[in-house]
Amino acid sequence: MAGSFIRVQCPDCENEQTLFEKAASEVTCAVCGTTLASPTGGKAEIEGEVLEVVEQR
Repeated sequence: MAGSFIRVQCPDCENEQTLFEKAASEVTCAVCGTTLASPTGGKAEIEGEVLEVVEQR
């Protein structure tokens, strides 16, 4: 399974969260509940700002 973990900043509360770029389910912010990533069948649609690639596979 190829893919990377990325660090994303929430557009509402600026919380930073690490998630898988090919998320198979909706990912929400742990602080405010805003949707950070939505599945598309491939790479997820990222709603927040991608700050860095944490681990690349």
